[in-house]
Amino acid sequence: MAASEFLVVGGGVIGMMTTLQLADAGHSVTLIERGRCGQEASWAGGGIVSPLYPWRYGTAVSRLSSWSEGFYPELAQRLREEAGVDPEYRQRGLLYLRVDEESRALSWAREQGKRLERVDADFLYAREPEAAPGFSEALWMPMLGSIRNPRLVRSLRTRLEAMPSVTLREGVEVTGFKMAGARAVAVQTRTGPVAGDQLIVCGGAWAAGLLETVGVSLPVRPVKGQMILFRAPQGLVQRVVLMDGRYVIPRADGRVLAGSTLEECGFDKRTDVQARDSLWASATAIIPALADCEVEHHWAGLRPGSPGGVPFIGAVPGIDNLYVNAGHYRNGLVLAPASTRLLVDLLLGREPILDPAPYALNGRLSVAG
Repeated sequence: MAASEFLVVGGGVIGMMTTLQLADAGHSVTLIERGRCGQEASWAGGGIVSPLYPWRYGTAVSRLSSWSEGFYPELAQRLREEAGVDPEYRQRGLLYLRVDEESRALSWAREQGKRLERVDADFLYAREPEAAPGFSEALWMPMLGSIRNPRLVRSLRTRLEAMPSVTLREGVEVTGFKMAGARAVAVQTRTGPVAGDQLIVCGGAWAAGLLETVGVSLPVRPVKGQMILFRAPQGLVQRVVLMDGRYVIPRADGRVLAGSTLEECGFDKRTDVQARDSLWASATAIIPALADCEVEHHWAGLRPGSPGGVPFIGAVPGIDNLYVNAGHYRNGLVLAPASTRLLVDLLLGREPILDPAPYALNGRLSVAG
């Protein structure tokens, strides 16, 4: 088999969106995933199409987020039509309860041109009658959207499977790279090398381990997040509600997600009763009626933590044809459309949608001698 023009390592949302855009541009792409595409952090998250508290992030994250938020409606419609799987994009806004940095948040919104406003109790309980009682005000972000990420990854995978220029290789673990001087000519797998002209690492929390095999130290680490899912009556919760760093997210069928924990424990994806109880307590504090609903599922995923939550996007220094797109921390799904478009622009020599400098690897990592 001839080498593909592009070889993408990692089949999460970042890897699949990269593959889709390269294939759209007429290129042959092989996507390699050690498990099944979309089953790690991309599946495990909540699907809010915004950082939870966007005013706490720097400009680099805000620029990616703003571009991506505007792109999701178009992407969801395309995937619904072309893949036959509805990612369930919903734009019903977000209510913030008990924000202790309200002035900072409102200042950020004015500077960014984002709609964020203080609302009174009548407004709050008209929109979410089951929200915790006793609040006299809240913050309201009316344009915020959410997407059902398990359905998003299924729709992306279905679309890629149907594209003749895309080769999906699942159940194939990449263990390193085959080098020829300053060029990576293939990835090494347990079943032999797989060649590609341009290699792109989109391995999420596992990206650092891959780059270590070529002496590159990428400061990306796994950060576990646990979530629970309530089987709730349809309409109990209408939109995302966030309080004290925890959130509830409604789905179209009535189910309600609650998340999430932040745990530094390596690659351990086990769930535990303490986290479940903590998430249940947070969810029922936000929506008391959830106490009467069954907890249907409890799971964990591994986010790719990075300094400041700013992803690494671009060429790997010292290797002619190796690129990376990883380190999105809590915002992989939020930032995916913009971060993948930015890298594809660089790969294809197009005018980039954003200044790539804040995300470049140069100056942000160390290369072993």
